[in-house]
Amino acid sequence: MFLNLMTAWQYLAFEVLRWLRAWTRPTSHSVVLGAVSDLARSKPELIAENALLRQQLIVLRRSVKRPQLTRRDRLLLVFLASKVRSWKSALLIVRPETLLRWHRILFRLYWWQKSKTPSRPPRIPEATVALIRRMALENRLWGAERIRGELLKLGIRVSKRTVQKYMARVERRPPSAQTWKTFLQNHAHDIWVCDFLQVYDLFFRSLFVFVLIELGSRRVAHVRVTSNPTDGWVAQQLREATTWGEGPKYLIRDQDNKYGLRFERVAAGRNIEEIKLPYRSPNLNAVCERFWGSMRRESLDHLLILNERHFQRIVADYTAYFNRARPHQGIGQRIPDPPEAVDRTEGNIVVTSVLGGLHHDYRRAA
Repeated sequence: MFLNLMTAWQYLAFEVLRWLRAWTRPTSHSVVLGAVSDLARSKPELIAENALLRQQLIVLRRSVKRPQLTRRDRLLLVFLASKVRSWKSALLIVRPETLLRWHRILFRLYWWQKSKTPSRPPRIPEATVALIRRMALENRLWGAERIRGELLKLGIRVSKRTVQKYMARVERRPPSAQTWKTFLQNHAHDIWVCDFLQVYDLFFRSLFVFVLIELGSRRVAHVRVTSNPTDGWVAQQLREATTWGEGPKYLIRDQDNKYGLRFERVAAGRNIEEIKLPYRSPNLNAVCERFWGSMRRESLDHLLILNERHFQRIVADYTAYFNRARPHQGIGQRIPDPPEAVDRTEGNIVVTSVLGGLHHDYRRAA
């Protein structure tokens, strides 16, 4: 009987304590009992709880629908909750399980940072490390032994293991095949590009310009105008441009129907390998596209084309200016077909009008 009485008193005390806790929570309707229970709490704990509540209000005020907590907000909530004994009852916008999960993440980050091995400075100079990484990045086909040989040429002695160590930190993805840019750079002086430009004269008749350009020098090798670009006409232009054994090794062109069987036979007879571009890929023939853009901006947009003969004269004048007087950014502001070299620091400056005054050519008198 005595044990039953003790059990009953314990149960009653537990129920009274649970009732008091429920009525003294901040979410309860009893403001008076909550204020009375705060009298028994220390001032630092009350300040910390107020700061915890205030931080949650800041997050709610900043949010529109769902509260958006930043990393700083999570750190503050975890820190403030550690200063409040009844932190679970003071949480309003997150669950206690969420706060505990944040604390575990911070705990792992803290010990991960504390257990990190301090990084030691490399025993070789930083300049040598940078040179190894540069060689590995710029020469994707080189291995550690090849880079070590290049360093020995420069008087730098390092082991193969050291080279491998710093090469591993460089992202080296060898290309599956030669890129288009690499192909153009390696064979620029053996490549010609060709393309058509369609314009309209004063009476809205279609006229076509066919151009052949040397990729390495940007020199216009051949240009002609026609109103009817057939396969035979295009083949004849290639034949005229490659007389006396002059011609490219590769010819880049699109898959226009104007390049027919006759054109292919002329190219094969001169040992020219045709490289056909995919459909809708003007970026792969950027030199011709740049030439057409320059011709439009610098000439055609300012002139009225009367007929085919007039258009041929305009194109010939612009091509002469393009080859012999106009500097090009793609080749370091050089001229594709420069005249005879003269002293550029002495002599009078001679100005020549080009295209009826649209442009001027400035040279020093010989």
